[in-house]
Amino acid sequence: MKKKPPRIDPERCNGCGLCVPVCPDHTLALAAGRITVSGSRCMGCGHCAAACPQHAITPPGADMACRFETVSPGTDWLAPGAADAGELIRFLASRRSCRNFSAKPPSPALLRDLVRGAVTAPSGTNSQKWSFHIIAERKGVVRLGEKVAGFYRRLNRMAANPFIRFADRIFGRGALCRYQRRHAATVAEGLAAWDDEGRDLLFHGAPAVIAICSLPGASCPAEDAILASGNLMLTAHALGLSTCMIGFAAEAMRRDRRIAAALGIGKDEEVHAVIAVGYGREKYSRTCIRPWPRVSSAP
Repeated sequence: MKKKPPRIDPERCNGCGLCVPVCPDHTLALAAGRITVSGSRCMGCGHCAAACPQHAITPPGADMACRFETVSPGTDWLAPGAADAGELIRFLASRRSCRNFSAKPPSPALLRDLVRGAVTAPSGTNSQKWSFHIIAERKGVVRLGEKVAGFYRRLNRMAANPFIRFADRIFGRGALCRYQRRHAATVAEGLAAWDDEGRDLLFHGAPAVIAICSLPGASCPAEDAILASGNLMLTAHALGLSTCMIGFAAEAMRRDRRIAAALGIGKDEEVHAVIAVGYGREKYSRTCIRPWPRVSSAP
């Protein structure tokens, strides 16, 4: 859907022109001492409004996700280098994946604010073609867990069948065989813990779950959703919550559309991430330590 161009308040605009060079679509122009909308294209990035010192520009969808309910963030721009880099890196390294949640549920307002934090992420051509599906109560998480468990029960039965594995090697590029080697035994342990002991090794007892999907029309939907996921998890850490990305659940929902449909995810939406959310029981003394990755430099 084509985005509407920004609105210009002629009473506030002083003709400084700071908005013109930051517009990637060259939609704005300075004429007769005032800014005008001279083009028809607009990706809705909001650069123009952010550059305007007079608050004379309102981008399309301006009030969409800017009004947080549980925190009052400042709106003054932090220029590159203006933040405390040491404290930022300390914050990034303090976020950890949680696998031990308390039963206390986050408030609906907190969960909505996680989405607001998520959509501050960049997206390809600023398409913002993402969608978020929130399960705010533990009983809903359990229902989803049961459906995901059913998917893996069926998959494990298939992986245990040598005839199906043989056909997979011939016709299916060996995906089922790789699953059988790498994951089937661990999944079987998780299913047994769920069925026999009531232990949740999938969502780790989380009282809430957020699924992040993409809508049609995005130029790089998977990348957009993963960037939003990272922002969501960092926002959660700042708001006192813990998170864990649940890849097994996301894969089940992609493979079995009935699971996604039960969550209210439409046929036109693609699931990219499923994140468990809640208050973590875990406490740490130090930030995370990561091994140095493979790094190369082009000549």
